[in-house]
Amino acid sequence: MGDSLQMKEQQKTEWIRKPAADERLKLHDQNGVSYFTFPALDQTGLVRHAFSTRLGGVSQGQFATMNFSFTRGDDPERVRENYRRMADVLGVSEEKMVLSHQTHTTNVRVIHEEDVGKGITRERDYQDVDGLVTDLTGVTLVTFFADCVPLYLLDPVHRAIGLSHSGWRGTVHRMGKGTLEVMRREYGTRAEDVIAAIGPSICQDCYEVGEDVAREFSETFAPDDQKRIFYQKKDGKYQLNLWEANRIVFQEAGVLPQHIHVTDICTHCNPQWMFSHRAQGEKRGNLAAFLCLK
Repeated sequence: MGDSLQMKEQQKTEWIRKPAADERLKLHDQNGVSYFTFPALDQTGLVRHAFSTRLGGVSQGQFATMNFSFTRGDDPERVRENYRRMADVLGVSEEKMVLSHQTHTTNVRVIHEEDVGKGITRERDYQDVDGLVTDLTGVTLVTFFADCVPLYLLDPVHRAIGLSHSGWRGTVHRMGKGTLEVMRREYGTRAEDVIAAIGPSICQDCYEVGEDVAREFSETFAPDDQKRIFYQKKDGKYQLNLWEANRIVFQEAGVLPQHIHVTDICTHCNPQWMFSHRAQGEKRGNLAAFLCLK
């Protein structure tokens, strides 16, 4: 009860939002569950989607209150209830969700009927999967976050979707492009038709990295792009912009600039409402991204 009251008190303060060229993410509060959506995806009428916050669940302590991870030590029954609550507000079936198994790879799994429920009502028979794609209606793809970048992809022509996790390793190795390539192979997706969204994650102001990480980006991105992705500070450290790097990855892959939509919410800037690995370390829950074809 104490955790719930504390979270309600925190809702009285304002979210910290970053300047955005796109229409800002829309914050919803339904049955006590707070989550974000992209207006650009909502306006298609083709999908249900969300990026969760910490608000509206039943988890306690360091997991308070809306934790979607079964692997960090939270009570599994509380986690299941969190899924039920999110499924209810999104109008999707909890039993038809499919969960990733993330290890910072660029592996993308094609979801078929036999995969429905894996990770939530059935054991997963796969590992090392950071991206999911499907053309099945009513099946909700789920990936997990606590500073890394969620990538939402919608092909409105062939009615297919992709949802991927892209940390700095995934970004360097172009997870967005890899997800698009699997969609092209499986569904005939053309990049120029795709609506792509880069979801809530750590912003450049908050994301300090060392020379080893900056070097990876300098070796894989063009010099002009590097200027947009990172800069070096007087102490020798770097500030890395994963939002811009993923925008570049999508554009390189052929997604039209006007079809790429970027978050204005940083997980690290809003630790009272978002789980953030940089802010909270290992003692935390996980946020989740959800994407389902209607």
